[in-house]
Amino acid sequence: MNEQDLIKRCLIDEDAILTYPFGEDRYENIPVLRHKSNNKWFGLIFRLDGILYINLKAEPETISILKEQYPKIITSAWHMNKTHWCKVDVNKIEPDVLDAVIKISFNITAPKRMHKQKIK
Repeated sequence: MNEQDLIKRCLIDEDAILTYPFGEDRYENIPVLRHKSNNKWFGLIFRLDGILYINLKAEPETISILKEQYPKIITSAWHMNKTHWCKVDVNKIEPDVLDAVIKISFNITAPKRMHKQKIK
């Protein structure tokens, strides 16, 4: 999977938008997925040593379970709160699991009004 394919997987709702918020030359091309309605991030796409990753948000218990089930594929987040965010190697995880974790992140960061109508 390449970066554009991953971005398409993350744009799961009309409230999901792609942004490039960093102004520094080194980081200006890092895609950040966020909610249009509340501006909260739910994903950050990046490469480390040529490997494509995404940081996603989840409840600490969920992250702990995911890290246990998918060691070396889902690990502590890169440059983010390691209790609430995890790093996913997108080319080593099954697509349906990746989609599920993206949805978890999208739903947990959604505006309160959207929590009632979570993406399934």
